[in-house]
Amino acid sequence: MPAIHIKNAYILTMNAEREIFDGGDILIEDGTIRAAGFLDPQSIPEDAEVVDACGRIVMPGLVNTHVHLSQQLGRGLGDDVDLITWLHERTWPYERSLTAEDNLVSAQACCLEMIRSGVTCFAEPGGQHVDTMGRAVEEAGIRGILARSTMDCGEGIPENERESTDQCLDRQLEHMENWHGKADGRISVWFGLRTIFNNSDELLTRTKELADSRGVGMHMHVAEVREEIDYTKTQRGAPTVEHLNRLGVLGPNLLAVHTVWITPREMDLFRLHDVKVSHCPGAAMKVLGFAPVPEMLERGICVSIGTDGAPCNNRMDMFDEMYLTAMIHKGRTLAPTAVPAERVLEMATIKGAEALLMGGVTGSLEPGKAADLIMIDMRRHPGSVPVHDAVANLVYAMRSSCVDSVMCTGKWVMQDRTVLTLDEQGILEEAQERAEHIRKRAGIALPERFPVRTR
Repeated sequence: MPAIHIKNAYILTMNAEREIFDGGDILIEDGTIRAAGFLDPQSIPEDAEVVDACGRIVMPGLVNTHVHLSQQLGRGLGDDVDLITWLHERTWPYERSLTAEDNLVSAQACCLEMIRSGVTCFAEPGGQHVDTMGRAVEEAGIRGILARSTMDCGEGIPENERESTDQCLDRQLEHMENWHGKADGRISVWFGLRTIFNNSDELLTRTKELADSRGVGMHMHVAEVREEIDYTKTQRGAPTVEHLNRLGVLGPNLLAVHTVWITPREMDLFRLHDVKVSHCPGAAMKVLGFAPVPEMLERGICVSIGTDGAPCNNRMDMFDEMYLTAMIHKGRTLAPTAVPAERVLEMATIKGAEALLMGGVTGSLEPGKAADLIMIDMRRHPGSVPVHDAVANLVYAMRSSCVDSVMCTGKWVMQDRTVLTLDEQGILEEAQERAEHIRKRAGIALPERFPVRTR
């Protein structure tokens, strides 16, 4: 593979010094960044592929730390309902009706949306068909952490789908054997823990032991809804985070998602144990509430950004989530300086990589890291012009449509707004067709919001 020389770029490195190089260069060899900054022309190999990035921001690929690949075909099934209805009458019936091939198309469609919005790395919290998710990520060409939706107790699970703690763990270990480190290291497998409603204490503690021994993470919805806190106090004797602390589950390899109903003491426990957080503002605002993100950031907790799944957010677009992250906490705290643009970009890049235990691999543009990057046309969208402050514009003005090209491990997965790794039109057509069949199989009836006339 010839070297790639990106020149004349506005490089947003997100390195330790957060350096920006206006008119800079990036040299990529064998999928790795060899140099970034102002390079001596003599250091560029003569046969290097030259990419002129004039007028473009080049920055690390965005990291989506919580996205349900398997839920993409359920977009629109969970709008304007309460959480229990969303889960028991919409999402679980949808998930139970997915075939393996349905799941493949769902994962492909989700990867397409992420690629178009500049995501090069993501974490999936758990579906049932991990093998087809793996196939989709392998084809898509981006970096992904997969997990299995893991539940060994709780209400609402059909009798024929209930699993013992041993079955939950054995199936995850099997997926880990099949997929961890595959696709030239782009695919990883973590342990999934759905929620404390559906995870026994035995499953929680044994998962922690296995994750520690194998050097991988645990992906869990934590302190998501007020009812969860009431439940854990009644059934386990303490709020969710305090209970996890008593069990010894808190640690640097726990990715806690949502964390809306978390107390100051529990935030201190997160900081003490270096727990990582995935903040999903769009999904949270629908039914969960407002996570205390500024308070967590002030404590030094690693907070990242996720989109969640299509039935609860509808948009797998990290540009939307960056905008929401910056805006809603200003309104909640009445502090205009809360979660400023530079902090949001950290959450979407280097902090996202750290949350996924990949800070040494991706999340910034610096020598030795994987060439996971995106190119953004600063003048593509009328709503992003003029550009006085590129960092602020990225968060407050630019849209995912400004993403011009996407590279992962030194390979282009999108160039000039054309996805190179997946058959976009074919996948979208099949996604629509399969989604209609899934909804009918699941018996999900949607309200008629306005009178529909047909011929």
